[in-house]
Amino acid sequence: MKLKLDITPDLVVAMAAEVKAGEKAVTAAMREAGTGLKAAWRGQITGAGLGRRLANSIRLATYPKAGESLNAAALVWSKAPVIVGAHDSGPLIRSKEGFWLAIPTEAAGRGLRGAKLTPGEWERRRGLRLRFVYRRRGPSLLVADRARINTRGQAVASRSKTGRNQVTAPIFLLVPQVKLPKRLDLDRDAARAHDSVPGLIVANWVESR
Repeated sequence: MKLKLDITPDLVVAMAAEVKAGEKAVTAAMREAGTGLKAAWRGQITGAGLGRRLANSIRLATYPKAGESLNAAALVWSKAPVIVGAHDSGPLIRSKEGFWLAIPTEAAGRGLRGAKLTPGEWERRRGLRLRFVYRRRGPSLLVADRARINTRGQAVASRSKTGRNQVTAPIFLLVPQVKLPKRLDLDRDAARAHDSVPGLIVANWVESR
């Protein structure tokens, strides 16, 4: 007896096609998971009221840069890791020198591009000296004497010679430490993205056939 085995279609061709389909599926899945995680992290940041600028610091890179691979990967990170990480972990912040932390009040105003001012910067910009006021209860203060409050609610030097509308304005609150509230949960979204990968691979593999 003579047997003849004929495989149709060609097994080698079929396996090559399946590997190609797998490469496409894994690469597409990682891109989808990475894109979803980037959107989720940005949404968390804007939802926490931290601003679009910080949200846009979340970036995505996928590998390989071109083509498909069974070893495809996605990397989501922030270009402002210290700030984002602080809001994610809620750390206890102390002064590096072991003294006070100066927290600006609304009357302090802002510096260039909305940056918070330090006491030294505030004095140089406003032309006023700050005076230390110790309080047994509550935070101590740095105040500006002979100031006036402008229409934006900021303390500026008064030009009045009679003292009219002059005030002593609290410019900075002085505290030994600050507990930053935890406003983000990046691990939650990262875990969801990680868990979604197998399903995304299967879905993309089926679609590629």
